Amino acid sequence: MIVSATLGAPATPTAPALVLRPWSPADATALLEAYRDPGIRRSTGFAVEDEGDALDWLRTQERNRATGVRFGFAVLESGGASGAGGPAEAPRLVGNAVLKRRTPGGPTAEVGYWTAAPARGRGVASRALEAVTDWAFAAFGPGGLERIELLHQVDNEASCRTALKCGYAFEGILPSSPPDFPLDGHLHVRPHPSSGASVTPRP
Repeated sequence: MIVSATLGAPATPTAPALVLRPWSPADATALLEAYRDPGIRRSTGFAVEDEGDALDWLRTQERNRATGVRFGFAVLESGGASGAGGPAEAPRLVGNAVLKRRTPGGPTAEVGYWTAAPARGRGVASRALEAVTDWAFAAFGPGGLERIELLHQVDNEASCRTALKCGYAFEGILPSSPPDFPLDGHLHVRPHPSSGASVTPRP
């Protein structure tokens, strides 16, 4: 069973490279800060109100990774030079990316992600999504993982753009299911590359 992986996403002309690694207890403070953003709280449905909540969330990530049902990655932006020849800055938490396998070993998985408010607009979500998608298909398919699904609420236009950019084709509308899913959703799908199905990204 795969329980650990560190992934990378290249820098762009306007943004540093990304490192994706399993969450750890040392991320509690940064996680709590990210969850101060109402947008993340609304889209994830989780309440991380204090350090205790953050540690509980992180322990859950560890348990789920060990059982193979959920592989969560802290998305870090590589630190730059501090200036004046000083040491490089520490990597900064800029997001979360996750692969969820409701049935370990089954043919379908789901991806999810969020970007910390200060890091939006730098391509974090799309680069992290590409890294996790490539890793998942290499680690679990072919012959195992056949397709990855991506779901978002209909009012989340940013996630829709990210999905299409990364080759997740729109497949259909999912009806709302309050209270957890108060709005209808979009279902996007990306098949394993060996299927031969088109996954041409949209601009």
